[in-house]
Formats: sequence, structure tokens, C-alpha cells
Amino acid sequence: MRRVSFVSAVFLVYSYQFAGSSALTHVFVRKGKDVLLELMEADVPEEDFLLSWRFNETVNLVRFLPGTEPRVPDAYTGRVEFSVKNYSVKLKNLQEADSGVYTAQVTGDREQTVAEYNVTVQDPVAPVELTVNSVSNSSDSCNLTVTCSTQDSHHISSTLRCDNQTCSQEGGERSKVTTSGVFLHVYLVNDSIICNYSNQVSWTSSAKMIERPCPQNADSNGTTEIVIGTVVFVIAGLGVAICLYIKCSTGRRKKCVNTIYEVPQNIGPGRPLNQSPTEDASSLSPTSTYALVTFHTRPDQSTKT
Repeated sequence: MRRVSFVSAVFLVYSYQFAGSSALTHVFVRKGKDVLLELMEADVPEEDFLLSWRFNETVNLVRFLPGTEPRVPDAYTGRVEFSVKNYSVKLKNLQEADSGVYTAQVTGDREQTVAEYNVTVQDPVAPVELTVNSVSNSSDSCNLTVTCSTQDSHHISSTLRCDNQTCSQEGGERSKVTTSGVFLHVYLVNDSIICNYSNQVSWTSSAKMIERPCPQNADSNGTTEIVIGTVVFVIAGLGVAICLYIKCSTGRRKKCVNTIYEVPQNIGPGRPLNQSPTEDASSLSPTSTYALVTFHTRPDQSTKT
């Protein structure tokens, strides 16, 4: 019976410690900006109470006590604005030293935490540098190393495999998250390689177009195409020249044959039958030739006697 009572007592103490505790809210603020810390309306007690906002459980930012003016420590004068209506607090011009846990505590019959914020103040990220270097080449592809680096010594490298037209991301790192919450990411979109550098309050990027991923291969292919085109042009020219030569030779032969065998249709009766066709063309003119032909006669037998 005593054992049961002891366990019940421990449970009651544990429940009392966490009664009214709120969930921790994480807030990231850019250096030099403001942050607003608010209370839920249901967390504000209706009876007499003392409400105070504290930093890291030791520093009082402001204290609200019914019937009195809220008080702000000298260290935060001009940096803290508050609302008596809803007990919210605005902390202005935050610096890295302002990072920490801010709690709203209500003291009445008992003390309880009604709001809790974990505030992280960050600088904006610095510009990022993107470099692309060729590391190897083959007859049909090449490998590129992409390095994304920052001024605060963070870097990430990735490998691209490319042909003469496109690239694909194959090896190396693609993203990196540092212990300070900085995110570095390198990726490929169409013909561009992009590097993003960001934290929870800012981001920057750098991009480069990859127009000729493998210029050496492209140049060799271009030279090959020029050589092939020249050879084809020369062969085509020789073919045309040969065809023209054959055509002209055939034309001359036909013209000569027609000239040699062209004979006039009207031949005079006096032309010798055995006249050579190769004689001068002037001998073939249609002129008339006359000859006197006599017949030899034998002596008369009667005259001899």
C-alpha cells in the first residue's frame, strides 16, 4: 500500500512540473532584423499574476504586473517594444549574441511557462563561386568537374558526363548541410549547371551555361565533316568533268563521220566510178564533163586484096 502511494506521489510531482509547459517554437531571424514574441490568448491568466519575458532563463526583458507600468532593463531600453493588451514583445535589431531561448513565465499560485521560443540569428549567406573544369576526354564523351565554393570555406563538387549535345550528373556530391545550418546544393537543369547556397534567412545562387561541353570532340568532328565534304565535292567534280569529256568526245566523232561520208545526191555522168571519197570537196561539185569516145575499126579485107 505504501509502494502504491509513493508511485502516485512521484507521478503527481512529474505532472505538476510539466503542467502549463508549452511547445518550443524555433525562429530564425536575419541579423539586424526584428522578432515578435507572442502569447496565445488562452495562456494569459485572468486573475492577478506576474508575467515576465526572460532570455536564457536569467535575463528579464520585461515584467508585467497588474496596476503597474511594465519595466524594461536598461540593457534593452530602445530595443524592446511590448503590448499591455496581449503581452507580446518585439525585440529589435537582433545580433548574433541575441540567439537563445526566450520564455514567458507566469507567476501566480504557481510558476509556469506559457510560451517558449528558440531564436537563432543568422548572417545572410555570402556570394557563391561556381567553376567548371574538364578532367577527361574520349572519342565520344568527356567528364566535367563542377565545384561550388563559398567565402566561408564551404565547398561541394559534382561530376558531369557529357557528349557533344547533353550532360548528365553522375558522381560526386549534390548537396551538403553544415553544422551551422547552411545548405549547399549543385544540380543540372537543361543546359545549365546551378549552385544554390542558402540558410534559413537568405539564399544566393550562381549558374553557368554549358554550350559546348566537349569542345575538342566537337572540333575534331567538325574537321572530319569538312574533310568528308571536301572529298565528296572533289569526287563530284571529277565525275562531272569525266561526263563532259565523254560527251564532247562523242559529239566530235559524230561530226567528223558525217563530214566524211556526206556525198552529193546528183552526180554528173562524166564522174569516174572509182573516184575516192577522200578527194577535195571541190571535185564533188555538180559540174558536167564531156568526152569524145571513138571506136577502133579493123581494116577492110577487100581493100587489102
